[in-house]
Amino acid sequence: MNAHVLRAALAMAFSALAPAALACGICGCSLNSDWASQGYQFGTGFNVNLRFDYIDQDQLRTGTGTVDKAKIAYPASQEIQLWTISRTFLADLCYSPTPDWSVSALIPVTDRTHATVAENTAAPSFSRSSGPGDVWLLGRYQGFSKDRSFGLQLGLKLPTGRIGDTFSRGPARGETVDRGLQLGTGTTDLLVGAYKFGALAPAWGYFASALAQIPTGSKDGFRPGNALNLSGGVRYTGFAALTPQLQLNLRAEKPETGAHADTPNSGATLAYLSPGLTASIGPDLELFAFLQIPVYQRVTGYQLEPRHLLSVGVSYRF
Repeated sequence: MNAHVLRAALAMAFSALAPAALACGICGCSLNSDWASQGYQFGTGFNVNLRFDYIDQDQLRTGTGTVDKAKIAYPASQEIQLWTISRTFLADLCYSPTPDWSVSALIPVTDRTHATVAENTAAPSFSRSSGPGDVWLLGRYQGFSKDRSFGLQLGLKLPTGRIGDTFSRGPARGETVDRGLQLGTGTTDLLVGAYKFGALAPAWGYFASALAQIPTGSKDGFRPGNALNLSGGVRYTGFAALTPQLQLNLRAEKPETGAHADTPNSGATLAYLSPGLTASIGPDLELFAFLQIPVYQRVTGYQLEPRHLLSVGVSYRF
């Protein structure tokens, strides 16, 4: 693979690893564009990646089916969520002192609006949360073989996101927004992952990865559920400046627990088909875009899920 094609492919692998838990503990997105886990190596040095995710959760679901919100009579005996829109900017700062080792800091900033009809009320309540979320610190080692085709990841999610936002309008004004919709979880989580990649043909490659997220405790009566992300994909590198890729992304998460958890309406198994494309616009600069399309959604209780998810970004190497 020549250097121009390699650079074009690299941005596809930029780290959407973080949104799988940062923005997606509540939305179910599981896109993997973590470059090292897909077989791209920058060698040593610094890389900065900026990404924007748009997630519009407007489909109320239960089990594997949808709920017709127009047929619900209010006031209802339980909360009925109407919609949640999340706009997340993610900065991924990565340093590789050697080709075998790297460390990353992933910093999200989210603007989230939410509407719901609380139990025993007839009018909607609204909230808006804006600010930094939980930061990820992640280390990687891939020196098990000469081609570095297998690697391990270990890190922590830190409780840096705010957890006390309240409703600003409606019958629930002044009440605390559900903990699953806050900018952070309030917990420190252990991150453990592994990945494998290789070549299927001269212009085709594949990757497979797994990442587990395990909260180490609870905060103010809330513990998010353990989560597992599995991803696999293929890419074509036969074009000069464009690299298409197709992924299958799976996410399974246990229900949240604690006095302030919405245990009956949390926990899910989700699968997405995710086509994407990267374009090289210079020797060190790439643009990329992915669209995630749900192919299987199974949720516990009543939860909002998106009809699709959009991610766009830019990757720059120093």
